[in-house]
Amino acid sequence: MLEFCVLLLLKNGDAYASQIISSMKEAHLIVMEGTLYPLLTRLKNDGLLTYRWEESPSGPPRKYYQITELGLNFLAQLNDSWNEISLTVNHLLNQSTSTTEQ
Repeated sequence: MLEFCVLLLLKNGDAYASQIISSMKEAHLIVMEGTLYPLLTRLKNDGLLTYRWEESPSGPPRKYYQITELGLNFLAQLNDSWNEISLTVNHLLNQSTSTTEQ
């Protein structure tokens, strides 16, 4: 689920780790650096992300992550899976609601 969220964020544009964490917090998903950095490394090693270094106006250079073409293809697959899971869960929720109302 977390890799899906990270790829969704990076589809909208390049970002460095702190920006990704902030965007996750805005979406009420709390992610710690100790969780995010290994995930970013794994996604990079799998060819789903790439990165570049950019000078920062305040502090050390920042590593900006960018989704690759392979990452976009994988994101499309994750999106399809999410839609299937969502339909199934919503169906079960609706069944549960109509059963309790009877």
